This record gives sequence, C-alpha cells and structure tokens, in this order.
Amino acid sequence: MTPSPSVAAGTFRIGTRGSALALAQTGIVAKALAAKTGLTVELVVISTEGDRSKESLASLGGTGVFASALREALIAGECDAIVHSLKDLPTAPYPGLVIAAIPKREDARDALVARDGLTMDTLPEGARVGTGSPRRVAQLRARRPDVEVIDIRGNIDSRLARVLDETTPPERRLDAVILAAAGLGRIGRLGAITEYLSIDGWPTAPGQGALAMEVRAGDEKKVQSLDHKTTRIVVDAERAVLAILEAGCAAPIGANALVDDGLLFLSARVYATDGSRRITSSHALYVSDVKDPSIEVATSVARDLLDSGAASLVPPGSVL
Repeated sequence: MTPSPSVAAGTFRIGTRGSALALAQTGIVAKALAAKTGLTVELVVISTEGDRSKESLASLGGTGVFASALREALIAGECDAIVHSLKDLPTAPYPGLVIAAIPKREDARDALVARDGLTMDTLPEGARVGTGSPRRVAQLRARRPDVEVIDIRGNIDSRLARVLDETTPPERRLDAVILAAAGLGRIGRLGAITEYLSIDGWPTAPGQGALAMEVRAGDEKKVQSLDHKTTRIVVDAERAVLAILEAGCAAPIGANALVDDGLLFLSARVYATDGSRRITSSHALYVSDVKDPSIEVATSVARDLLDSGAASLVPPGSVL
C-alpha cells in the first residue's frame, strides 16, 4: 500500500514516518485493518525531528523523538491513527491519545549483520561494530570489550550498506551492525543476518518486535480488531518495568516477557553504560490470578532491580 500526499474523503488515514521500515510496517498494519474491517485505508507520511537530525539519539532525547511529530499530527486531525515501533514509544500516556491495538508480536531478538559471515564470537579484536542504542552499546562492551563501538544513525539500508556495500568509503566501513530482527524481516532483509542473538543472554528493548496503533480517545473501536491479547499482556509487562524505574525508552535496559500455559514470565536486566555491571531480576505469575498481571509482575521485577542497586546504574529520569 503506497502513501498518498492527498487522501480522499471517507478513507481511514494512517500516519507514518517516511523511512522504508516505517512504510513497510505501517503498510502491513493498513492491509490487515482493511481486511478486518473493510475500510479504505491510506498512508500519510509525516516528517519527524528524528528523521531530519543527524545528532545521536541520546542527544536528541531518546527514541521518543520519532513519536512526537506523529502524535502532533494525529491530535491536529491530519490522520486518524498512527503506527509506532513499540520499542520507540515513551511509556507515559499522551493526553487525548490511546494505544488501541497492538498486533501480534514478531521476532523480539536482536540480530548481528557482519561481513564475511562473522558472528559475535568470531569478530576479530578491534572490529568496528555499529549501533545507535545505548542498551546494545552496554551489551557489546560487556560481551566483547575488545571491539570498537561506533555510534551510527540512519535507516536500515544505510546501516547495512556500511557493512555490505563494498563501495562505502573505507573510513565509514563497519565490520558489523546490530539491528532488530523484526525490522529486517519487515523489509525483506533476513538473509543479511549472520547471527540471531539469544534473548536469554542478550535481552532486547521492551516492546521490541511489536507495533502499536494509536488513535484519538474515542476512536478505539475502529482499530481494536487488530489487538492481540497475549502480545499486549507481555509488552505491557516489559514497558511497565521502564515506567516504574522512571527510565527513558533509550536507557540501557532489556526486558522480555512471555505467556506459557497461563503463566506470565518476565525478566529484565539493567546495564551500566560501560558494560561493567548488570543487574537481573525475573518473576512469574498466573495471568488469571490477579486483576492486572502485567503491572503486578513488573512491579515485582522493578522492586528487585531497585533493591539490587539499579538506580546507581540508571538514575531516575535518565535517557542514556
């Protein structure tokens, strides 16, 4: 489904960033919504500060910078819904807006894309590894302190080119980049992956692999057919850890949850930015035993993390 600069009356307009990944994932949601509801759906491309700026995500204020322009456009009536990568969405509610649908989650893992089929363990000493994520930086420094971590920006294709395109100038060449497997899948680039990084040893961003559809309050019923109950429970638990710790969505925190036979299991890990320390907590409960299982299990995990000194690694309110 292609974006339209001018949308006909009577259509349902979904706002999206203009990157290849954003267009691909919004297109997936739009197609599913049209199939479920019979609505005529069009995409509206919205430019964000995060897309325009060349500064690092940390200096811009974290990945929430991508959501702001989309939300302003939705409030202003320029579109009827917006689609986010849930991992990029701040945990604080936005006045007047509601996350009305979270479709079924895709692969939550990170993936390594390296030259010559290299893996995390076979990268040579001094290898140049690119990422714009403080969490991934901390994880890299913990697992491979001998590699050089390069702060990078740009869309997926431009990041991949720094590893795979032989015409890239030598000073910009990288030996590897770390990206979300789900994003690579959505743009058809799974073949570039040289290693999937295990969730157990490499926890990912809360909500990674999931998309969120946000609408103005009162319009929830228009998109709720796309909501996947189990996905919402697990990603709400992961994001609640961030919210309780009052950490920014770009903080060096990994969290992953799953529901198995009615049991909600949540594990979260907080890293020192230099990878020198990490604190992990895990808890589980039966979804049917409590009114709000996501908040209950996240509260237990967050309390353990704070009791173990997480605040000394990630000061409250930080966006690292």
